[in-house]
Formats: sequence, C-alpha cells, structure tokens
Amino acid sequence: MSITHPRIYLASQSPRRRELLKQIGVNFEMLLLRSDPRRNADVDEAPRDGELPEAYVKRVCAAKASAGWAALKNRNLPAFPVLAADTSVILDGNILGKPRDREDAAVMLRQLSGRQHQVLSAVAVAFEERMETRVSVSNIVFDTPGEERILRYILTNEPLDKAGAYGIQGYAAAFVRHMDGSYSGVMGLPLFETAELLQIFGYPVL
Repeated sequence: MSITHPRIYLASQSPRRRELLKQIGVNFEMLLLRSDPRRNADVDEAPRDGELPEAYVKRVCAAKASAGWAALKNRNLPAFPVLAADTSVILDGNILGKPRDREDAAVMLRQLSGRQHQVLSAVAVAFEERMETRVSVSNIVFDTPGEERILRYILTNEPLDKAGAYGIQGYAAAFVRHMDGSYSGVMGLPLFETAELLQIFGYPVL
C-alpha cells in the first residue's frame, strides 16, 4: 500500500517520542485519546497473571494503537496509520512501571543499582484491519550511585514519569555503566523498528 500524502498519527503524549519521530523526518499529528469523551475505557496496562514481559509490552502497545484507530474513526479524521509505543523496565523478570511517588522511585533505583536490567520497547502501527508490532530489547548495566546521588536525582523530579524511575536521555545517563541495544528504544521509541513498520505501511522513511 502507498500513502499519497504521507502522514501518521502518534497515539502518545510523550515529548520524547515526538522528538524521536522528528529526528527521522516523520510527518505526524498527535492523537490524544484521553480527550475524546466517546472513547472506550482506558487501555488495561496492568500485567496479567503469568504474562511474560515481552507479551505484556506487545499487548499494551497494540491496544493503544487499536484505541487510536478507533478514535480516528469516531472523529471522522482522514485515514492514516496510527503509531503507538510502550516501554517497560524489567528486573529479574519483574516489570517496573512508573513510580507512584518519590519514595517508590527511590526503591526502584536502589533495586537497579549495580545490576543489569532489560528495557523492552514495543511499537505498533494500525491501519484499517491491519496491525503490525515490533519489540526492541536492550540490556542496561547500572553503576552503584549510592544513596546521596539517588536522592539528588529524585529531587530533579525526572524519575516520576519514567518506567523504572529513570530516563537515559536525562541526568540518569550518568548511572549507565553499559548499554547493549537501542538507545532510542530505551528512550521510548526504537527508531529502527519504527522505520521498519512505517515502510511496511508504505510510509517513506530515509
């Protein structure tokens, strides 16, 4: 399939994902789901019993893309692909979501200290009846920053809206001893996989 006037919708409010799409020259519009009174209930982001991390991020990501496509149709917007993403931090097989507060952020950062963890970043594109997903897996080794540095980091408020309580593109880059994988994926949108999906749907990507 080919798109006459290439454009996509981004079903995410993340400023980092907007920046990453602009980095590779993608023409997009924001599709804000929460502002639509006709939309269905929020996407269920709670892990299910026995659900493996990769299955979890793929399910949540696909659900966001599906919700975006439904919102597009409800609003009678021009039909272009809807892109959604979901990122989770995994430690010892357990999913670390966004911290509830500063205390919860401190607990997560202490758990990550001196350890290796994984960042799974899923991206999905929905268009008409078709849905395609990809998952990027990155391995991160944290330094042992110590209590004082952890508390100083938390005071920046940077961890509070980040999975695993840190953002690699911010102050916490100083905690990362080693990374094997996708830097953009750890930020929240794996660009290689994103470009691969967009090309499948006929979107020209450099």
